[in-house]
Amino acid sequence: MSPGSRPYLRPAIALGAAVGVFGMTFGVLSSAAGIGVAKTVAMSLLTFTGASQFAVVGVLASGGTVTAAIGSALLLAARNGAYGLALSPTLGGRPARRLLASHLVIDESTAMAVGQHDPAHAEGAFWATGLSVFVFWNLGTVIGALGGQVIGDPAALGLDIAFPAGFLALLVPLLRGRGGRIAAATGAVIAAVALPFVPPGVPILLAALGVVPGLLLADAHTTDTGDAP
Repeated sequence: MSPGSRPYLRPAIALGAAVGVFGMTFGVLSSAAGIGVAKTVAMSLLTFTGASQFAVVGVLASGGTVTAAIGSALLLAARNGAYGLALSPTLGGRPARRLLASHLVIDESTAMAVGQHDPAHAEGAFWATGLSVFVFWNLGTVIGALGGQVIGDPAALGLDIAFPAGFLALLVPLLRGRGGRIAAATGAVIAAVALPFVPPGVPILLAALGVVPGLLLADAHTTDTGDAP
């Protein structure tokens, strides 16, 4: 198959390279948190979901418990389950192939797959993006983890705000709907109120309760709109 018949290939590589920069940031922050190079690299290889990895490092670095760190990571990783369901019709093949594909179900690979105008390109876009991000993310993690021992305090370079800024960018599309705005506002209030009273990491878990009013009020608004003449 010629490169011209795979229009997703170059964007997939470019996206992977961009994500690799965040991988370096993760490696630096993880090293600064005292997790160690080997554990940092293993986390990227075996977990491979950036938001959850940053959550673990953030909670542990702020003095939170391992339980809170894992809980926060699982909460953020839950969206990958929804991605898997959405991609299930696209990703065929034997069970071993589907098992491998499950490790590459992330924001970027899902977006590239569902964004293809030609359905025949969807699976190729998924694999190209998933593998590209995996390689660059892990390469970036190694570089960052090793370099973090030399850099010292990552806050001096502003690296500590890289993940929050990137995560906020991911949230922007979700705020276009009424339900998303309600859930975000409610979750922010819950986290702000709980912050002085609970250990680090727990406010993130409690903020997930904001989804409940978001769903209820959004459904009520939809019903009212549908019943209107």
